[in-house]
Amino acid sequence: MGTNLTSLSISELQQGLLGKKFSSVEVVAEYLANIKKYDASLHAFLQVNEESALAKAKQLDNKISQGESLGALAGVPMGVKDVIVTKNLATTAGSKILVDFKPPYSATIVEKIESAGAIVLGKTNCDEFAMGTSGENSGFGPTLNPWDKSCVPGGSSSGSAAAVAAQECLVSLGTDTGGSVRQPAAFCGVVGFKPTYGRVSRYGLVAMTSSLDQAGPLARSVADAALVLKNIAGHDSHDATSSQQPVPDYVQDLNKPIRGLKIGVPKEFFSEGLDKNVKEVVQKAIEKVGQLGAEIQEVSLPTMPYALAAYYVICPAEVSTNLARYDGIKFGKRLKGDTLYEVYTKTRGSLLGAEAKRRIMLGTYVLSAGYYEAFYVKAQAARASIKADFDQVFSKVDALIAPTTPTVAFKLGSKTQDPLAMYLADMYTVPANIAGLPAISIPAGLVDGLPVGVQFIGQSFNESTLLRLAYNFEQATEWHKLQPNSKI
Repeated sequence: MGTNLTSLSISELQQGLLGKKFSSVEVVAEYLANIKKYDASLHAFLQVNEESALAKAKQLDNKISQGESLGALAGVPMGVKDVIVTKNLATTAGSKILVDFKPPYSATIVEKIESAGAIVLGKTNCDEFAMGTSGENSGFGPTLNPWDKSCVPGGSSSGSAAAVAAQECLVSLGTDTGGSVRQPAAFCGVVGFKPTYGRVSRYGLVAMTSSLDQAGPLARSVADAALVLKNIAGHDSHDATSSQQPVPDYVQDLNKPIRGLKIGVPKEFFSEGLDKNVKEVVQKAIEKVGQLGAEIQEVSLPTMPYALAAYYVICPAEVSTNLARYDGIKFGKRLKGDTLYEVYTKTRGSLLGAEAKRRIMLGTYVLSAGYYEAFYVKAQAARASIKADFDQVFSKVDALIAPTTPTVAFKLGSKTQDPLAMYLADMYTVPANIAGLPAISIPAGLVDGLPVGVQFIGQSFNESTLLRLAYNFEQATEWHKLQPNSKI
């Protein structure tokens, strides 16, 4: 056959299927072979849906042979982050407390990709209840970075990013609360897109921070990410926070040039804490965007330095509320106790990890009667100020360009004993979540053999401009074509 089926883009894959150069069963089998070959060490998948995936591939081949019409994602092998519920397929949210939970329904976005013809290969590993920056907080063990297995892949969508980078799936779904799609995308050298809050239904997402959580795609190219986004976006009557804004054809405008677009460089993203080598890569990316015809200008977001602090008040506050349901009674696994209190304490004490407990405690504290005004109310006020700063900047520019992360992927275990140092890895991704804005990370270079991501942040519901920017940059560079050496 000669074709490496796991290296094809969505359009190349579908052209080959329709031209009968290969079958969907062959494609799925090759991806499953990669999972068997690489995942014993990477641990990107928590479970593989092999039998179902091959059955759906066979159904697709039959449709093609009979000349039936196909969905936009027909034959696309996908991974789904394990905080997104899947009917009759275990959804653990990376937590031992949900180890046996099989949902009676699928999330809206899972229904959408499957109705468009995508084939779900399995559920990808993640930090417990999406709480983490490194992928090390999973109750079932960490995911490793395909570029260097001594390094973290980023989090919390650790498995989704690593699986795409290692060609264990073509694209994947993740969730982004404070950078959990973009940050692992940067660390693993893939594309990660966080849509505007409300653009994609949250129905069926295991909630961590309801006012910040947003699902988005991870892919090896901007075009693939755009196509997946087009098929998961849109209003959902099951989700009161989903927007009724019309969904444009994100793929149609990718080829439009970016000449004349005004791109802001927020100076606060280039202050202390940014690794000098990462800074150099991002500056070269900014120069490239300028060479493509965009107008580059420095801008300021004065309240941006408060974003991380506001996030780590708002996030734990909502975590403490959302995780109250995991008590051994309503949801999840139950440990026996002589009293109701013992059931609660044994179940939560034994089955929840350290980061989940830490955020529950922090959240309970900032919501308590004596501290609510001092912390939570002030954090919400900071959130409003940050959003106002972005609004003012976007009256002058079309989008922003900035680093995705302050460093490249760090070593496993290097920050697990210092939560504050771990939280700082989100310093450049959190602001977009606080303001509810769309943002995308794409590969922009290497430092010490590890990927560096550059981030574009846009105006609410203007995902099209971001994708066009990212696509133009991608096509003018070679970084997205690089593969992790440790896998080869």
